[in-house]
Amino acid sequence: MPATTLQIEPVTPSLGAMVHGVDLGKSLDDNTFNALHDAWMEHLVLFFRDQTLDPTSLQNLGRRFGTLHVHPQGDMKGFEGILKIYADKNSKTYAGRKWHADVTCDAEPPFGSILHMHQVPSAGGDTLFANMYEAYDALSAPMRAFLEGLRAVHASEHNFAGYYGTTAEETRDGDYPVTHHPVVTAHPVTGRKALYVNEIFTTGIVGLEPEESRAVLDFLYRHIGQPRFQCRFRWEPNSVAMWDNRSTQHLAMFDYWPETRAGHRVTIKGERPTAT
Repeated sequence: MPATTLQIEPVTPSLGAMVHGVDLGKSLDDNTFNALHDAWMEHLVLFFRDQTLDPTSLQNLGRRFGTLHVHPQGDMKGFEGILKIYADKNSKTYAGRKWHADVTCDAEPPFGSILHMHQVPSAGGDTLFANMYEAYDALSAPMRAFLEGLRAVHASEHNFAGYYGTTAEETRDGDYPVTHHPVVTAHPVTGRKALYVNEIFTTGIVGLEPEESRAVLDFLYRHIGQPRFQCRFRWEPNSVAMWDNRSTQHLAMFDYWPETRAGHRVTIKGERPTAT
């Protein structure tokens, strides 16, 4: 097999890397795929420039990593696993407005997401990413021990219906998904522990009184949002970001009005998150 030509340039010592020397629109040979997968697991988020991808080639890239995940609100017509990402001067809302991992309301959320942006504003519209391994590691030992015994509710009606206006009949399953996941999960590849609650989908902690649950979640959300866990990506036309939903969260900035930001995202189906 040919040797891989990948060049990996870390963005920070703990999170994110720019990748050079690969055309994601073409079929990946085994050496390149394995090197890419290893870099993904090490750096959690990978960034690429100057990638030409249409919805079909983006699907093919996603399928190289596994079965595609179908979004509860429905995928782009005719393209399984592809979600249209779009905001302009007329948008009342936008995807990724709070810190989150993708679609954690599903029993088997996506393990990874790959976003290709083909139109970006002249300034603004960055995406921030946060390392959930480090967020967990930075907690005190008593807090880590307390959280590891808990499960949280991950729901979607308040988001899909309340924010986006999607009716139950319009959803993938004819209803809004809701499930329980551990507050602290073990990554199936690296074995590392990560925080697994987020502002968009997590609505409460099982077994706690509402006031207790709110206090714990508010603390964790403030903790997760600290800059020391983050890296930031500035988009250019035809850039790609791929992130591991099991070990990161992300936040999209809507600071570019009245310009347009548009692209496509493919998600890869994951396994049910497991407790540590």
